[in-house]
Amino acid sequence: MSKFISALLGVSLLAFAATAQAEGRVISNDLSKCRSGPSTLVQISGVKASTGKIRVQSYRGTSADWLTKGRWLARVEVPARAGSMTVCVPLPEAGVYGIAVRHDVNGNGKTDISKDGGGMSNNPSINIFNLGKPSYKKTAFSVGDAPRTISISMKYM
Repeated sequence: MSKFISALLGVSLLAFAATAQAEGRVISNDLSKCRSGPSTLVQISGVKASTGKIRVQSYRGTSADWLTKGRWLARVEVPARAGSMTVCVPLPEAGVYGIAVRHDVNGNGKTDISKDGGGMSNNPSINIFNLGKPSYKKTAFSVGDAPRTISISMKYM
């Protein structure tokens, strides 16, 4: 019986490690992490309601990684607050990154196009021609060995 439990635990740990590596990590909004080292202080404006959650995800600023499922580095989820919010996203090293923000207005964990809002680093235009996925070149920004502050304006339908 103990061999079965050990084997099951081993498989569970491997599955967890694979998921964590494939999808990055979910972290808390600890503003102190943006005092030094590679990080991005994301100033979000235009949040329309204090309902649901704001999700901020970081990606490497490459064609292969930008908005690709399972390729995000870190995710910060916080309760939405109408108006402006600030979120800290620590980064693994100096480099080129992109940030995507989503407001899940009703907190159901699904994208409701007619209700939810979003925004991206460098505030690119989002339209029917790019299906809400502008090129990584339009959203990429560089971060050195010190924190970088960026501003993202939310957009809603």
